[in-house]
Amino acid sequence: MAGFDFDAAVVGGGSAGYAAARTLAAGGAKVAVIDGARELGGLCILRGCMPTKALLQAAELRHAFTAARDWGITIEGEPDFKGVPTPASVHINLKRLMARKNHLIQEFAKYRQQHLADGRFTVIRAHAKFFNPHTVVLSTGQTLSAAHFVIATGSQIAPPPFRALAGRHILDSDTSLSLTSLPEDLAVLGGGAVACEFAQIFARLGVPVSLVQRSAQLLRHFDADVAEELSKAFVREGIKVYKPAKIEHLGPLMGRFEIRLRIGDEVRLRDIYLKQIFNGLGRLPATDHLDLPRAGVELLPSGHIRTDLHQRTSVPNIFAAGDCAGPHEIVHVAIQQGETAARAILQTAGARPMDYRLLISVVFTDPQVAMVGLTEKAAASQGVPYRVATYPFNDHGKSMILGAVEGFVKLLVAPGTGEILGAAAVGPQAGELIHEIVVAMAKRMTAAELAAIPHYHPTLAEIWTYPAEELAEKIAVESVG
Repeated sequence: MAGFDFDAAVVGGGSAGYAAARTLAAGGAKVAVIDGARELGGLCILRGCMPTKALLQAAELRHAFTAARDWGITIEGEPDFKGVPTPASVHINLKRLMARKNHLIQEFAKYRQQHLADGRFTVIRAHAKFFNPHTVVLSTGQTLSAAHFVIATGSQIAPPPFRALAGRHILDSDTSLSLTSLPEDLAVLGGGAVACEFAQIFARLGVPVSLVQRSAQLLRHFDADVAEELSKAFVREGIKVYKPAKIEHLGPLMGRFEIRLRIGDEVRLRDIYLKQIFNGLGRLPATDHLDLPRAGVELLPSGHIRTDLHQRTSVPNIFAAGDCAGPHEIVHVAIQQGETAARAILQTAGARPMDYRLLISVVFTDPQVAMVGLTEKAAASQGVPYRVATYPFNDHGKSMILGAVEGFVKLLVAPGTGEILGAAAVGPQAGELIHEIVVAMAKRMTAAELAAIPHYHPTLAEIWTYPAEELAEKIAVESVG
């Protein structure tokens, strides 16, 4: 556009930023991508989804070896005093494990970097802060103007709210990715997806783990019955789960951390002493360095950038996408938001707003936890009537063969029509299984229609037919009545 250096400038080259930039470029816009990070690629590739899943896979593999005796498989190793190989004989070469993870991440990052450098847009390696709604000042000392901006700066780890931890080396989802040795033992603070995934990573790599959660359940966005299945699985694996736990005191004591807990309504306080702490208390939008007030961009109380469903901020020419905007810090949502912002800038005919009806969440623990659409908790809070049915994995043929019998699947449907409103799964391959319901909900299928679809036997996927059949029968009876 006349008078500006670029039609659009995207601040941040991660998943949301890249999605916005490629969509804008495809629409004919002159685009700049501004990113001053040490390495291009974004959180998901460099420090989020991909490296943590590589570590989870390694931890799961070790866990499978330690349980091999139940399958009639003997693992060679150092015998215990009775001459029987022990789980400790399944050793971890942490240096090799991290090298494999690093190789994978370098490949993913290289792929993203190649796309950013393929000539569709101008990549500027600098940090930016706003001077006014159309101008940013770069850390190189230059200024850049654009008709539109898309802010996609992601998030950063929230500092732990304990003064005693200031300046001390503790673990988090960043520092854990470059460990050269495993901690002697570990307290994980938090009960969200990151805290739960890392708690199980460390536990399955042989580290004694205590998980401390403030509220009464893990994974607060899920229904309580779903979250409780994961909590019970953790306890069975030897992870000590303290919930609801209020930390009355946290501080160093003789080379360890002393944590004084009040569990629920207990009068007696409980002290635990651990060598290392993992901060899993969440992330904050990474916007402090942008000087957003100079551009007039408003923030929500949570610190996220206020946007509408087209990702437009309080300033008409500035948009935001991804973790810095929220409300859901999920990669595929960030990509959708980036594309939505770009189409709004391009004024693409029929450009649609964000629709969170098909919101998916997956936690890659074992058992995995996944959901799409409405939970029972959300339906109740929104006054949405529903019918619900569940079916357990411990009564399902394929999961029994796999030896993965923890958890269940759950379907929510609308009374009267039977349209599927939401689903949850906690159990084997839940993150894969949930996508069958995503497709069904995208086409607004009913429980009866889902139940009528052929499912191969024995497969994990056929478990959905059981709650679907129950609900279809229930809806049919109610319609006759």
